[in-house]
Amino acid sequence: MIKVSLKDGSIIEIEKGSSILEVAKKISEGLARNATCGEVNNEIKDLRYKLEEDCNLVIHTFQENDIEGKKAYWHTTSHIMAQAVKRLFPNAKLAIGPAIDEGFYYDFDVETPFNDDDKAKIEEEMKKIIKEDLEIERFSMPKKEALELMNDEPYKQELIEDLAEGEEISFYKQGDFTDLCAGPHLSSTGKVKTVKILSSSGAYWRGSEKNKMLQRIYAISFPKASMLEEYLRLLEEAKERDHRKIGKEQEIFMTHPLVGSGLPMYLPNGATIRRILERYIQDKELELGYEHVYTPSLANVELYKTSGHWDHYKEDMFPVMQMENEQMVLRPMNCPHHMLIYKNKLHSYRDLPIKIGELAHDFRYENSGSVCGLERVRQMCQNDAHLFVRPDQIKEEVGKVLNLIFEVYQKDFGFPSSAFSFRLSLRDKNNKEKYIDNDQMWETAEEQLRAILKELKIDFYEAEGEAAFYGPKIDIQIKTALNHDVTIPTCQLDFALPERFDLSYIGEDGKEHRPVVIHRAILGSSDRFISFLIEETKGAFPTWIAPVQVKILPITDNQHEYSYKLKEEFNKNKIRVSVDDRNEKTGYKIREAQLEKVPYMLIVGQKEVEGNLVSVRSRKEGDIGTMSIEEFKNKILEEINNKTK
Repeated sequence: MIKVSLKDGSIIEIEKGSSILEVAKKISEGLARNATCGEVNNEIKDLRYKLEEDCNLVIHTFQENDIEGKKAYWHTTSHIMAQAVKRLFPNAKLAIGPAIDEGFYYDFDVETPFNDDDKAKIEEEMKKIIKEDLEIERFSMPKKEALELMNDEPYKQELIEDLAEGEEISFYKQGDFTDLCAGPHLSSTGKVKTVKILSSSGAYWRGSEKNKMLQRIYAISFPKASMLEEYLRLLEEAKERDHRKIGKEQEIFMTHPLVGSGLPMYLPNGATIRRILERYIQDKELELGYEHVYTPSLANVELYKTSGHWDHYKEDMFPVMQMENEQMVLRPMNCPHHMLIYKNKLHSYRDLPIKIGELAHDFRYENSGSVCGLERVRQMCQNDAHLFVRPDQIKEEVGKVLNLIFEVYQKDFGFPSSAFSFRLSLRDKNNKEKYIDNDQMWETAEEQLRAILKELKIDFYEAEGEAAFYGPKIDIQIKTALNHDVTIPTCQLDFALPERFDLSYIGEDGKEHRPVVIHRAILGSSDRFISFLIEETKGAFPTWIAPVQVKILPITDNQHEYSYKLKEEFNKNKIRVSVDDRNEKTGYKIREAQLEKVPYMLIVGQKEVEGNLVSVRSRKEGDIGTMSIEEFKNKILEEINNKTK
C-alpha cells in the first residue's frame, strides 16, 4: 500500500500501481466522473497514470478556478478538432494545438483558408468523433522512431528535431488519429460533451513572419450544453461592452498609426473622465496623509540596476538610449524614484509612516500584437504610492490600504462585496531566479501578509508564481460584468528595496533601523481602469463621472438665449453641460443624447422660458417632470456629491 496526500490535507491509502482515476473513485463517484487530470508532486499527469510511491496528489476538474483542469479538457478537444480536419481534409498538415485562456486553437497548413462552410463541417465531424467515444491512449518512442511515425507531418518533425537526443517522445492515439503531444488528456473523446468553433485566422508558424502562414481555428468546449450557451451569451455581451467600440462611439479616445501601437490619445470626453478620476483618488489620498510628488519618466540605467528591475524586468523595458556619458531608459514603474525621495533626508521613527503618492507615466515594452485599446498600452498613468513604515506598523497600514480599496470600489463605485476575492500572490519556490534572492525575506513577508488577512478575517486563496519580483502581494480580484477575474487594486509588502537602497530611520533607541515598504495601487493604471469602467457601465457612466452630465435641448431658436443662460448658471456650480442648438426635431435630439448616454436632458420650450423652469428627462427613468432651475440643480448636485451610481 502507498499513502496519497490530498489537497485538503487528508491521506488515502491505496494499492501501489493504482491510477489517479482509481483514487478519484475512492473519494467519490462524482469526482471520478468530473476529473480531467491529476497533479502528482506538482507534475501534471493523465488520469491513467499509475502511482508507485507515496505522493501528494491534486485531482483537477473542469471548474471555474481550476486552470489545469480546463486545460486538459480543452487540449483533448483540440486533438478532436485535428482528427476532424484530417478526416475532411486528408492533405492538411498539422502544426500545434494548445489550450489557451478560453478554449483552444489548432494550426493547419492547408491549400486554401477555411471558410464558414468548412468550419461548420469540421464542427459536425468533431461531434461525430465525440459520439464515437474513442479511447485515448498514450505511448512513447525514441526520437528516430518518432520521426518515422511523423514522416508525413513536417511541422511535427521539426518539433521532434528540437527535442534532446535520447529523450522518449510521447504521442496520443484516438481511433485512426495519432498526434505528437506531452499531454495530459481525458480518457476518451466521449468525455467532451459540447463544442463550438468560434473563428479562424491566419497565423505564422512559430509566430515568425519569416515562416509560412498557417490557418488557425479557435474553438471551445464544455462538459454541459448550458455552460456553452452561457459562454456564447457572454461573447455577445462582450461585443456590446467592448471599450474600444464604446470609446469610439462616445469620443473617449482614439489611436493612430502615426502615433504608434499601444499609445492611445484621450479626446475631450476621455480627458474629462480621466481628470475626474485622478483628482478623486488624489483627494482620497490627501485625506489619509499621503504626500504627492512628481518624478521624471526617464532615468539612468544604474537606478534600475540598484533596484533590481534591470535583472528581473529588463525584457519588459524599452531599449536603452545613449546620451553623452549616461545610459537612459524609460521607467517601467515608480518605486525606485520614491526610494530616493525617502532617502533625501533623515527620518525619525516618529515620522513614519511616510506615504508618497504619484500619478506617474510608466512605459512597458508590449508586443504590438498584445496591445489593446486602453486595456493594454505601452504608456500608462499609474495611481501609485509607497508607504514607508516601521515593522510594528505593517498590520495597521495594510489594513488601511484594504479599507481604502473597499471605500473606493464598494462605496463610491458601487461594486458588491460578492464581486471581490482576495489572492495572496507568492513567489514560485521552484523558479527562484525570477525573484530577488533572499529566502528569509520571502518567508517573513509572505507569512506577515498571510497573518494580516487571517486576522482581518478576510477569505483568501494563495497563488504561487504571482508575486512581484521583490515581494509578495495581496491582489484584489474583481469579478466583471463579463464574468472575468481582473486584478486592479494591489497591496505589496517589500523588505527588499529598502535593503537595496540602504534606507533607514532613527529608532527610539537612537540607532538606525530599516523601514519596510508597502507598494499599493488603488485605481491601478488610469488607462486600464477607464477601460474597465467603460465595459462595466456600457458607457453609461455614473453622473459624477459622466463627461457631459446635462444636455440642454431647446425646442426652437427662441429658447437659445435661455438655454445658454442655464448653461452658464450650471457651469458656475461645476456641472458639466452642453447645449444642442442644432436645427433638428426634439425627438431626434433626445435619441442622440440617449445614444451618448448623457445622464440628464433638459427640454426647453417657451413654457419653460416663461416660467423659469426646465423639463427633465433622465437616462434611467425617462421623463420625470418639470422643475424649477434651483430644484434640478439641487437634485443633480446631491447625486454628484453622493456619487450615486
